[in-house]
Amino acid sequence: MPQLMDRKTLRAARRADASGSGPTLEERDPARYPGAKGAFALFGEVLLTGLLVTVAGLLVVTLPAALAAGIRHLRRYAGAEQSHVRTFWQDWRRALPGGVVVGVVGVALAVLLLLDIDLANSGALPGGPLIAVIGWAGLLTAAVSLLLAAGAWTPERGWRPAVRGIPSSIARDPIGATYLAAAAVLVVVMTWMLAPLIVAGLGCAAFAVMAVPARRGRR
Repeated sequence: MPQLMDRKTLRAARRADASGSGPTLEERDPARYPGAKGAFALFGEVLLTGLLVTVAGLLVVTLPAALAAGIRHLRRYAGAEQSHVRTFWQDWRRALPGGVVVGVVGVALAVLLLLDIDLANSGALPGGPLIAVIGWAGLLTAAVSLLLAAGAWTPERGWRPAVRGIPSSIARDPIGATYLAAAAVLVVVMTWMLAPLIVAGLGCAAFAVMAVPARRGRR
């Protein structure tokens, strides 16, 4: 019964927040994301982050460093900390040395999987459809791993602990990993529909890495 009441209270708070007839959710819980008080301002910051990540990741092998810097940028913004563009570039430069290694390995793995998928679809291999499914699953797992590693990177810890912690992160929160997989698919679909939409897609992916873990604290 208390859980039911909590859900009713939360729904009522959301209705009051949306209609403006009562306290906003931020006012009820000012400790959560104090910097992200306006939906439109937050959306604009997500787009800005997507643009920064796109520019910084143009070489592809620099994408892990760009994502790590973008995620940290959004965390600072949501936490009402200083989130200047120059701070993004500072993080990007610090993440770049190890991030390029992660990027090279990721690109090599993606090329290998894409070649396997192409070969499987050509009909040259027995069990081609199954091999193609395994290939796509491998690509999706690699994308989720990239997002998790980028989200765990800090200048103090570096990339090795971030990469090593991927299996434990997935085991600890498999539903969260599923959400990140959906975010990765969204980036691909949006880019396929219209190439410039990659800016919004990467911004949303960075936001997902920041926001998905927070949902556990709300339950």
